[in-house]
Amino acid sequence: MEIFAKRLQERAKQLGISNAEAARRVGLEERRYAQYASGRREPDLATLKTISEALGTTPNWLLGVIDKLEKEPEKAALIDRFSNAASGMTREELELCVIQAEAIVASKK
Repeated sequence: MEIFAKRLQERAKQLGISNAEAARRVGLEERRYAQYASGRREPDLATLKTISEALGTTPNWLLGVIDKLEKEPEKAALIDRFSNAASGMTREELELCVIQAEAIVASKK
């Protein structure tokens, strides 16, 4: 799983950490993590989930699964902006925005 090893290395670089630090954050022995980062070994699903959570990413990204939004970077940027704005809203405000968004989508059908 070459893409997984590359993505592990890329994510560590993005975070500015070594494999040893990544292993510590994930809770794995350094040797085992190094096997994943070199492509000599693949994690099981539970370990993949743990790695992605510890490194602040998703299993899909680590596995190289292309999200349909990656094909639409402008739409992805708007969704990111919406998500950032939503994190500052109250539950009631967020619920109102969801209802409005659902109404917009429903009106297109």
